[in-house]
Amino acid sequence: MSIIDHPLDPVKVGSEHPETLIAKQSFFCYNIVMSRKLYPADGGKNINISSRPELLFRVSPLLNFDCKCRLFFVFLLLTTVVTGCGGTTIVDPSQPLEQRNVLLPMGYAIQVGAFSQLNNAVQLTETLQSKGLSAYYFVNQNGLYTVRFGNLSSKEKAQKEAETLRSAGTIPDYFIVGPDDYRTTKSGENGKMFLRNEIVERAESFIGVPYRWGGSSPRDGFDCSGFTMAVYRLNGLNLPRSSSAQWTAGSRVDRHQLSEADLVFFATSGGKRISHVGIYVGKDKFIHAPGRSKKIRVSSLSNTYFKQRYVGARSYL
Repeated sequence: MSIIDHPLDPVKVGSEHPETLIAKQSFFCYNIVMSRKLYPADGGKNINISSRPELLFRVSPLLNFDCKCRLFFVFLLLTTVVTGCGGTTIVDPSQPLEQRNVLLPMGYAIQVGAFSQLNNAVQLTETLQSKGLSAYYFVNQNGLYTVRFGNLSSKEKAQKEAETLRSAGTIPDYFIVGPDDYRTTKSGENGKMFLRNEIVERAESFIGVPYRWGGSSPRDGFDCSGFTMAVYRLNGLNLPRSSSAQWTAGSRVDRHQLSEADLVFFATSGGKRISHVGIYVGKDKFIHAPGRSKKIRVSSLSNTYFKQRYVGARSYL
């Protein structure tokens, strides 16, 4: 699904969509609670109900059981974070600019395959993902598609996991990628700008590739955050997989201070909820996966669509 296309479920004339009706009833209950003081049994002080969900079933007698259940549903809905590009993290611009978050380095990973056909790499990647592994594919220096997964603390653990998968017929021959094989090791000698350039170069190698990182349906939308995760992990930085987690893991960067390899975030579903992410490559451009099965491409932050939906950026270096 393109990030620009958001089809809505049809609603019959004269009727309301079931989800709309539930939302209206739930927020009616919410208004009843918020319009009254709560007096829990353990004291007479006002309580913030968002921090004490168990009080939902001990509040005003004006709420019947059904209303309380709906209110509890609203609480769960508002506190649940959906992983991937469809994440529901709400932008918080209050993080101080001087705060610096650092990603942990990658440990030992398992690399398999050298496919000339993209579908073979996709099939193996999805098989590994179905087993709970954060697998991703990329184009190697020979122009072939390779699959990589895992982040183990030792070479022995990586070999053990690889042997188990090979014995089961899940993967073919493999080799272990160690911490010394990543660009982060060389960046210590060449500086952060070297690593930023390496991240941009790796991102550029994906341009034109129809990327499918995961997700069982278009709504899961793992493509964009899976792409950014793959690029960072290929350079030795353990970037989380979902866009909401990536936002939280980084350090705030103002628009006019963007540097190559920073991540830029967008609210493509309306409001201020993060739902899309790309890699900034300089000159007001960024590389991203626009949607499931769409090709990786370069877009401009000045583009009207993205300009209106831009919510902020994060740095990890």
